[in-house]
Amino acid sequence: MSGHAEKPEELNPEEMARLIIDLLHRTIVHHTLWFNEVEHQLGMPKALELMDEAWQKSYPIQIKRLSEIFGFELKDGVPAALLAKDKTELLKAMEELGKSWLASDGVWFQTVEAHYGLWEAKRCNDSCWARFSPFEAWSIKKFLGLPEQAGLEGLKKALRFRVYGRINVQTFVNDTPSSFIFQMNDCRVQSARKRKGLEDYPCKSGGLVEYRTFAETIDPRLKVECIGCPPDEHPAEWFCSWRFNLPK
Repeated sequence: MSGHAEKPEELNPEEMARLIIDLLHRTIVHHTLWFNEVEHQLGMPKALELMDEAWQKSYPIQIKRLSEIFGFELKDGVPAALLAKDKTELLKAMEELGKSWLASDGVWFQTVEAHYGLWEAKRCNDSCWARFSPFEAWSIKKFLGLPEQAGLEGLKKALRFRVYGRINVQTFVNDTPSSFIFQMNDCRVQSARKRKGLEDYPCKSGGLVEYRTFAETIDPRLKVECIGCPPDEHPAEWFCSWRFNLPK
């Protein structure tokens, strides 16, 4: 970007377009910073409650304005172009969004690692999951209309709706009335490392907080036990495995 402009009116059209992208990025970051600060000041449960209220008020304003700027039609607050797609196209879009999310996550990790090393990046990664996982569980729970105590079946349903649900292969085994085992049979991150001849990424510390906070948000009664997760040894058929219990 050239430094000749003293004000936006002096930018050429391409520079203006790039500035618009930057403004959108700033809006996303500002939304996140608001949530982080409210969570810091008032705690996660209240932050989620207040974010929901703010989002319900903000979304109609934002999407209407974007539709007017970029010229797309809305139907009941949803872009008509999305509603016109069939199920196959929409499922593909979910998959691509999952890949995009994972790529962004990886870029953040690699950027921190390049400057401060693997273990500092891992520390940041684990802390990020401690916040993202309960937020994602809350978001899924609200989207699906699950009850406060959704139980094991509610947890199973919620796990299928995770952002990586369509880019990883996962199964449920050994069901009992009080527990089930969740296995990550193909993890996109670990499989990529395997293809490159690298050792498994040691994700157990992050997984412990990720799955505990996810399950507790779906149902505060749920407990989780790690059966195995890298750097643990594991069989070829799964990378990590977790037992979820509903104590009597």
